Amino acid sequence: MWHDIEAEVDLLNFGVVARAAADLIRQADGTPLTIGVSGGWGAGKSTLVKLTKVDLEKAVPSGAAASPYIVMEFNAWLYQGYEDARQALLQAVSDRLLEEAKKRESFVDKAVAVVKRVRLLKLARLAAPVLAHAGIGSIAGGPLGTFIGAATGLVKGLSDEAKREENLAALKDAYAELKPELKELVGEREDDSLPKEIQALRKAFEELLADMGVTLVVFVDDLDRCLPHTAIATLEAMRLLLHVKNTAFVIAADEAMIRGAVRAHFAGMDIESGLVTSYFDKLIQIPLKVPRLGVNEVKVYLALMMADLAVRQQQLTPKFQPQGQTALLALLKTAWGKGITREDLTKAYGDGAKSIATALDIADQLAPLLVSASDIAGNPRLIKRFMNNLMIRLTIAKAMEMPIAIEQLVKVQLLERVASPAAFEFFVKAVASTPDGKAEFLEALERAAQADEEYITPHPSWSTPFYKQWVRLSPRLSGSDLRALLHLSRDRSLGLAAYDELSEEGKRLLEATMEAKEVSRVLVPQLMALGQADVSRILTRVIRKARDGQWNSVDLLRCLNCTEAHPELGEQFVQALEEIPPGSRPYAILPKLKSKPWAALLLADWRDDPESAEQVKTYLKSSKAGN
Repeated sequence: MWHDIEAEVDLLNFGVVARAAADLIRQADGTPLTIGVSGGWGAGKSTLVKLTKVDLEKAVPSGAAASPYIVMEFNAWLYQGYEDARQALLQAVSDRLLEEAKKRESFVDKAVAVVKRVRLLKLARLAAPVLAHAGIGSIAGGPLGTFIGAATGLVKGLSDEAKREENLAALKDAYAELKPELKELVGEREDDSLPKEIQALRKAFEELLADMGVTLVVFVDDLDRCLPHTAIATLEAMRLLLHVKNTAFVIAADEAMIRGAVRAHFAGMDIESGLVTSYFDKLIQIPLKVPRLGVNEVKVYLALMMADLAVRQQQLTPKFQPQGQTALLALLKTAWGKGITREDLTKAYGDGAKSIATALDIADQLAPLLVSASDIAGNPRLIKRFMNNLMIRLTIAKAMEMPIAIEQLVKVQLLERVASPAAFEFFVKAVASTPDGKAEFLEALERAAQADEEYITPHPSWSTPFYKQWVRLSPRLSGSDLRALLHLSRDRSLGLAAYDELSEEGKRLLEATMEAKEVSRVLVPQLMALGQADVSRILTRVIRKARDGQWNSVDLLRCLNCTEAHPELGEQFVQALEEIPPGSRPYAILPKLKSKPWAALLLADWRDDPESAEQVKTYLKSSKAGN
């Protein structure tokens, strides 16, 4: 199995791009810099960021007593629902500077002063609603004790008693957390305004970095996984520190998701697309796109993954793994004008290639399809999931003593992953209709492919280029009993029973529902006209897709087309939602569910379950209070 986490070892040929990003930081020579690493889900943003960090940390100038860089990582998604992301980033930065000052045994006092000012801003943020209500612009009208007393008087004027108590409690809690020296700091700045305090923080921050002779490099990751308000709060916190000398920010995010967060943040306002773009672009000086993997990169990626597995399974001598990795990554740097052949893979592993010959064959043949298939499109995360699923099935086959060849399993699993429901149904029926489990229609197709003759579509659903490429993929399947392979695909094949019972209109609407990204005003009336029994079968298939996709929010939202058309199917959907692990319960669908009577008990359980994510519980509790 391969872990779905960022890597510090370059298996994707991102090293050149990472080095370029690190060089930009080095060449900035203290000039403020912001680099935006963009790319879609699973494209490798986190890996590229991690490789940039590694490259920056290892390149310490000779003779230097310490690194000229203070490097830190900040993941806003980890703080979501637990702490204000704006404050969390500022606190993390100040704590990191203090930690480094203590380690270097210099400028500790100045670092402590920065920490104090960050905490003071926290107090100012909490006090802001009170002072805004009273129309007062300063953060403190005197020493802190007097300020709290004044704030107490101000909140008494609020008409909302619950809000008044909440604001006052927050102020008092913040006061209790402050150290004595911070109380003195506030007392010394009784005439300061909030803008002046922010400027003082920036100045203290800049002076500390200059005195220490370092550049602070902050790597911000997973911003596009955050809810809109968390993403914007993090960007706003970065803005406080941007354009300060000796700083660099590397921000990894899907641009489309961030622009969506900006729109959500300004919901209700007439904001033009140009302004949405401008908001993000003003923060990013240098946009850096994660390179899309081509056939060469995917071929090498698969070969390296399979070699790693072979070492763990003691099929490949460990000494051949680094040899092959070094050779293949070196080859990638010069392979942009030519392809990487099967012979190249063999040469890379030398004498070890014989023990992983099948794995290298799979890498060589599978790579073009994993790049061209729209459902995978060379996405590293999807490739890794495909390979993990392959390993799980091989383990099951071994436990059940199934006579399965890995190359056959790869070919059938690829069809299962990419083919449309109708195309896979045609394949399953062909196998099931023969007593020996052979797909007879493949005989003519594979013979024609071997002779390089014209591909003739065996069924309307097999008309796209993918199937022509798939037929050419080794090994040939036409003479083999495929029942064992389909048994391992039983989740997909069993679902076809429901598909088989659908009318032609039902099959069309199933395909439309599978393509929907949300509840469709066009699709719902058509599902209403179809009838509840057929829509229930459609919902079964859509739920299965959501389950296979680890309960992705988009997959779950498309299920709502069926329950909107026939609310009686809500209970069927609830049973599926109950399968979701507590920590993964999707926040995104809560606004759609909260008004549905059939979801009331489920949402109450999620709200009261201590294992639910904090943002889920907070939303559901606030929704209950609002009702």
